[in-house]
Amino acid sequence: QVRVVESGGGLVQPGGSLRLSCAAIGSFVRINSMGWYRQAPGNQRDLVGSIVSGGSTNYADSVKGRFTISRDDAKNTVFLQMNSLKPEDTAVYYCNVDILLYNYRRQTYWGQGTQVTVSS
Repeated sequence: QVRVVESGGGLVQPGGSLRLSCAAIGSFVRINSMGWYRQAPGNQRDLVGSIVSGGSTNYADSVKGRFTISRDDAKNTVFLQMNSLKPEDTAVYYCNVDILLYNYRRQTYWGQGTQVTVSS
């Protein structure tokens, strides 16, 4: 059984910063990739950015230069550092983890979501 647990959301003023964390908890062979998505009311869930096992990252154009994804493999944790936040960054942020299980099947797991609100 694998669980994905997120933390770090909240209310911040425009121009401020927040750091989200996401941990994969359970038994598995390895994590292939970890990523962050966000969904604002009335919108679809969109990719914010992701990081693969080798450390390569990719970001949505709207967050390039402001957001940074990193991971701590020893703790099976991924971080999303968000700087220079804008009101349009307001959304529920979801962590997504692609895992190789011990039966050698790949399985994707989602976190419960954490609210990020950027407002003065």
